[in-house]
Amino acid sequence: MRNRVLHGTTDLPVLLPAVARLGPAPAGLPQLKARHGLWLVAILLLSAGLAEAQSGAAKRSALAALLDWAPLLLEGFVFNIAISFLAMAGGTFVGAILGLLQVSLLLPLRAGSWVVTQFFRNAPWLVLLFFCMFLLPFEFTLEGFGASVTIPFPDWMKATIGLALPVMANVSEIVRGAVVSLPSGQWEAAESLAFSRRQTLWEIILPQCVKRMLPPWMNLYAILTMATVLASIVGVSEMMTQTGRALAAENRPELLIPFYSFVLVCFFVYCYPIALATRRLERRYQVKA
Repeated sequence: MRNRVLHGTTDLPVLLPAVARLGPAPAGLPQLKARHGLWLVAILLLSAGLAEAQSGAAKRSALAALLDWAPLLLEGFVFNIAISFLAMAGGTFVGAILGLLQVSLLLPLRAGSWVVTQFFRNAPWLVLLFFCMFLLPFEFTLEGFGASVTIPFPDWMKATIGLALPVMANVSEIVRGAVVSLPSGQWEAAESLAFSRRQTLWEIILPQCVKRMLPPWMNLYAILTMATVLASIVGVSEMMTQTGRALAAENRPELLIPFYSFVLVCFFVYCYPIALATRRLERRYQVKA
């Protein structure tokens, strides 16, 4: 009963780090390794060689075409990273507040935050992206003191908001699970020392939750980075969009595999270190039984 009063409810499952929930990886289970990136590079080179054989000597080589377009493609990839940073920052800020509201003692706040979290957590990312693209205005007009100012609202900002919504919901669940996973004795000890609930959260509970939240938070960012390619469907000029434009300009079907292999290599190079650091943090901060 005390645990229910302190944490709001015990009916919801507790989100523990992956090692605590799933245990150590079974022997022989393959994990992402650096050699997988080398295989992607090998596929890129092999497909470039096949494209060269198909195009013949009359056209420039596939690698030469890829090198010519690489600055534009990398510029689009930087745009992917920028969208992921902004969406992760906004989603983390709002999601942390929403997660704390899920453990509130006030039933309306707890129930309302739970409904918002579950709705956006289970909604398809692409649907949320389309909703933001078509429901948000393309510009805002501010009027005052006899003058009006028009502020454009570009598509990439709408895409950032659309991707931040599911991030918000998942961060909310990460925060809630980390708070609820702590033993009730932590709350009881703080109560015996006459700590207020706010002091208990900020000075005792949340500092201990950081190590539990960091691995899933990093994993969520890696997922978000790979999901930024969805913005290409709504016309945002990120890497996938720029790749499609480059292929249309070249008008050479044999370049399709080399160009998209280059996209895969870029995302692997960026996301693999994040996945590697996440696994190390999970092993380091695993909750002992």
